This record gives sequence, structure tokens and C-alpha cells, in this order.
Amino acid sequence: MVIEVVPLPLPPSADPTKLAGFGVEVKGVKVASLTDEELGQIQELLYKHDVLLFRNCDLSPEQQYALAKVVELLHGVEAHVFVSLMLSAAAYSVQVFDPMTEHYGHGNNKIGKNSILNPLLTTIPGVPQVQLIGNGTIYNHEGIAEAQLKHPSHKTFHKTHVSAEDEAAGVTRFNRWHMDAALYELSPPKVTALYALRVPQGPPQVCRYDDGTGDELQVPPAATAFVSGKTMFEVLPPELKSVAVRTKVRYAPHPFVWMSTAGAVPTGLGLESDGLEMPYEKLPPWDEASVKTYPVLWKNPVTEALHLQAHPCAVSELIISPLPQGSPRKDALYPDGAYIKDLKTVRDLLYKLQRPGIAPSLVYPHDWRDKDLVVFHNRGVMHSVTGALTSDQVRVYHQCNLAASDEPVGPSDADIKEWA
Repeated sequence: MVIEVVPLPLPPSADPTKLAGFGVEVKGVKVASLTDEELGQIQELLYKHDVLLFRNCDLSPEQQYALAKVVELLHGVEAHVFVSLMLSAAAYSVQVFDPMTEHYGHGNNKIGKNSILNPLLTTIPGVPQVQLIGNGTIYNHEGIAEAQLKHPSHKTFHKTHVSAEDEAAGVTRFNRWHMDAALYELSPPKVTALYALRVPQGPPQVCRYDDGTGDELQVPPAATAFVSGKTMFEVLPPELKSVAVRTKVRYAPHPFVWMSTAGAVPTGLGLESDGLEMPYEKLPPWDEASVKTYPVLWKNPVTEALHLQAHPCAVSELIISPLPQGSPRKDALYPDGAYIKDLKTVRDLLYKLQRPGIAPSLVYPHDWRDKDLVVFHNRGVMHSVTGALTSDQVRVYHQCNLAASDEPVGPSDADIKEWA
């Protein structure tokens, strides 16, 4: 049976020519009981479209875990492995994509008390790979007697905030552009499954960039904003594409603790360079072998497209390779390569690479409904939560992603030759 797919409903602000093929709604399947054939099609759809939406899903935390695990896999294991997982009494759902992994993207029960993520995540008992996130107070939920959920507003992370008057008028910001990953010790998840159980209602809000451009974007309340890493690379001018294809990023050890004492820029696309990051000597114990260094560009395993994937708040250094022999040097940036450790220079260059890709015309803000399941290619998209919620606006979601059993693949020699 061929699965029916329809394009995601783009807002009027979006440029359909730039977002063609980005995201689809999948119809006519029951996510909790996929057949071998349906699973194979979904795997292909994920890597071709990056964001998959399933409406009106009934999904337990165990099934959500199994789904993510099987989708992590993609290649190398027969689809019937997923079906047996999903139908077993101990069904585990995100495992569809990578049956070799068992750990939540930041580790099972390993979010440190000083991590910026600590107040935002509540682990589901018995399924530590699934996190309860949202806003407001909830009771008797999946073995949790009571949970005080906190929506990650920009006011808890940015250096500056919108005024109280503007916030009352519906003005907000992106919280933090990122992909889901620990970026220390564990490998970045291939997929995230985000399941909405209770969606807050309210009027639209205006997400303001506040970076001098005048850019702003109307978003539904508590929308999750997505951008394509592929498009983020494609819209760059040639001299920045050359830098991107030659650059690797080195992340700080325990980056979510390291950044916890600093403040983000108004777009949520990186930190202010005020020297407020936690000094390395005050971080939890760390070792050099667990520090992560990745290419800026990650290759899609199905389409072989290059996706610009870097967590701008967590990067500490840039390593730029020289131009390949015979490449034109005119107008080239860093033709002889560079090892950049100055944080302001690091962040300024990353901002030039990533800011064009979050222009309002390139952002898909998902308008959540109860029982929506969004499965996205975590190695191919960046995302950010948006909005501000009051304490009585209850938001209840389950989030699942798994630390992958392999590392992202960067540009090939042919890619470097083509784009450098």
C-alpha cells in the first residue's frame, strides 16, 4: 500500500519555492502498528522531507520509544524487527531508527542539576528515553504523581527580553535554535519524535528577531519552529558555502552546563560574547576523548544532500581546512585555513552561516493540535520552541530521541572540491 502524503500547510510568510518538499503530513497509517511496507516508506519519507506529521495518534511512551529507535536504524536491519517491537508487550517506539541504541539523546537520567535543560525535562518512569515537557502543573501522568512543567521562554535564556508591555501585546522570540544532542560523549540522535497530548490555546503571537533587521514572524502559541539545514546551506553566497564545506566545529565539554551562566542573542542563534560561560575548571569532570568535533555540513544518508547542522550556543572553536589545491582564491575566506578559538570570532562567523537560514520566509512554525506526532530528521533540521505561556496554559508533550550508534557523515572529497 502506498502511503498518502500531503505538503505541510505553510504560513503566508513562507517562501514555497525555498521550502518545496520540506515536510509532509502522512495519512492513512496507524503509527502504533506499522507494517513492514509502511515502515520502509516512512523511513524514505523522513530523509527526503525532514519533517513528518501524523495527526490523531494514540501512542504510549513505550511505542514512541520503539518508533524512534527503528527510524534511527534506516539501513541494515529488516523492517519486521520494528513490527515485532511495536506489537510486543514491551514495545519500545523510537527504537525503529536505531535498534543498537538504548539511551536518550542526553543520556538516561543524566541531565546534571546545572544544565540549562534540567528544569525543562521530566523523565517518564520506566521509559527513561522519553521525556515529559510542557507548561503548567499536571497530576498522575504515566507514573508521575505531580510535575511542575516550565515552558522554555526566551526570558529564561536570552541576555535581553521583550518588554512587559510588548509581551502583553503578544510579542515573543525564538528560544534557542538547535538540534537535539548532548554534544559531549554521546552521538547526535538521527530522529526526534515529539508527541502532543495537550496543546494550549490562545491568540497568535509575533516572534520578533530584535537584531536590527526588523524581521518578525507570526506564530501560533507555543509553536515549534523548524528550518531546513539543507536550505540553510543552499541560500549562502559562494564564499560562505566555501567556508561551510571546509569547517568543523568543536563543542565545549558539558556544553549545556558551560552555557548555563551566559545569555543568548535576541534571535536565539548563539550566545552573547560577554565572557560569562562557566569556566572549564568549574564544569563537572570531563575528558578530552568525550569532547565532540563535527563537520558543519552533515550528509543526508538517502538524498546525499548537505545539511548545515551546528548548535551555535554550544560551539567553542572552529577548525577551517585550507582551500583544495587549484581552487580559486579570489574573494575566498580563510583560503589557508584557520583554527579559531576566540569566541566572538567563532560566533560571528557561525552567525553569518546560519542567520540567512532562519529568515521568516524559511521558517515553518508548526501549529500543534492534540495528538499530533511530529517525527523529524534531527541531523537535517534546526528547531526552536517559541512563545510565552502563563501558568494556567497547560502544555503536555512527550519527547523522545536516542543517542545514535554512529556519528554524522560530513562532506566527501567531491563535495569539498565542488563547493570550496
